[in-house]
Amino acid sequence: MHDEEIWGHVDAQRAELADLLETLVPAQWATPSLCDAWTVREVAVHLVQANVGWGRMALEALRSGFRFDAMMARVAREDRRSTDEIVATLRGMVGSRRRPPGTKVVDPLLDALVHGQDIARPLGLPRTMPQDAALVVADRLWTMTFPINARRRFPDVRFEATDAPFAVGSGRVVARPLDDVVMLLAGRNIGPSEHV
Repeated sequence: MHDEEIWGHVDAQRAELADLLETLVPAQWATPSLCDAWTVREVAVHLVQANVGWGRMALEALRSGFRFDAMMARVAREDRRSTDEIVATLRGMVGSRRRPPGTKVVDPLLDALVHGQDIARPLGLPRTMPQDAALVVADRLWTMTFPINARRRFPDVRFEATDAPFAVGSGRVVARPLDDVVMLLAGRNIGPSEHV
């Protein structure tokens, strides 16, 4: 998939997520997401912090002892934007081609697809990943080594999508719809029957 196609999907996902977030009531914003120990609000804040520059990222990394996960969680929790401001910021990112330092073009799409599910699934809201975008993200999740290293986490598992041409790994077969495979590769616990 070409870069502009990827960015087109990023724009569409951001706009759709902004529309979804705009409908949420306070209790839904406070709901635990699929992203470990993060609420729906914190996941949404994380998405709008995607345009942070090198200087701010270096400062935040230093403040967190260069622990990536701790840094991301702390920065999301400390953000004091209102839910209306979060929605407006996410909507304002449509068309932006900025991405976090050191990331690839596909990474904002990965964030949008995975975090969209992190938000929607616990709320019982339907949200389907576009298959061509999910295929690109699944491949990225399997090949990246930081911050997610699916190959190391699942050395003896073969993931097979039941609804798309995607299969990676070797060993015990986990056959699931592509959306579920993406979430499993991203390290999400999506239900007892999907544990690997």
